[in-house]
Amino acid sequence: MKIEGKRMEEYVNEGISLAMAYLPKVLLAIVFLWVGLWAIKKIVGLMDLAMTKKDIEVSLRGFLCSVLGSLLKVALVISVATMVGIEMTAFIAVLGAAGLAVGMALSGTLQNFAGGVIILLFKPYKVGDVIQAQGYTGSVSDIQIFVTVLKTPDNKTIIIPNAPLSTGSLVNFSIEKKRRVDLVFGIGYGDSIDQAREVILGIVNADERVHQDPEPFIKVGELADSSVNFVVRLWVNAEDYWGVHFDTIEAVKKAFDAQGVSIPFPQQDVHLHQVANQ
Repeated sequence: MKIEGKRMEEYVNEGISLAMAYLPKVLLAIVFLWVGLWAIKKIVGLMDLAMTKKDIEVSLRGFLCSVLGSLLKVALVISVATMVGIEMTAFIAVLGAAGLAVGMALSGTLQNFAGGVIILLFKPYKVGDVIQAQGYTGSVSDIQIFVTVLKTPDNKTIIIPNAPLSTGSLVNFSIEKKRRVDLVFGIGYGDSIDQAREVILGIVNADERVHQDPEPFIKVGELADSSVNFVVRLWVNAEDYWGVHFDTIEAVKKAFDAQGVSIPFPQQDVHLHQVANQ
């Protein structure tokens, strides 16, 4: 019993010695951690303020602040571990192994993260742009770290991973200020080409949204099976594209009706031949 009591006393004394040795370091590390987190918050805030003054895009600004904050916090944790007395070689080895395991498990997610970085840095599109990619067309409502969110014209929300958007082909309808409206109008073979051209030209010239430089292009483009087809190409501001598209089709139909210009539809003539009885 005396031996066990002596061992217990030795354990207690050793614990007290270790506590006395490490307690100041732990307390100092806690204070350093608290001050470090406060400083990181201030640094990230100053960076965000500086980027705001330079009119850097919101999505890119938030991403850069997040990355900076994460890097500073990792550095802070390593510094605190050093202050407590944790051996850095072993600590970094553990972090590396954990990072490798997580990276292998989340390879697809990391690809989307990398895609988000590429999109935010090189800006193939931005919030508000209308794009066509991965079989979808819509307005970009949000660019997140892993995904891009589109709003379709019929108010559907489409979420597309960033990886294929950063490596695949896409069409951005909003980069250029002008767009060309391409239309085809067919008239009957018995109608006057000059009259039909004047009708179409009068309509597009009366529309202030249609640019005169380049001037409207109205030419016969095809002698089809049932109609003579006019190719009409109009340059407009990007935001006026669909309005001009639909309004011009309606106006031409009404004008053709008023001027007696026919719009033929596909038809087949069937000829019956009577075979003489033999």
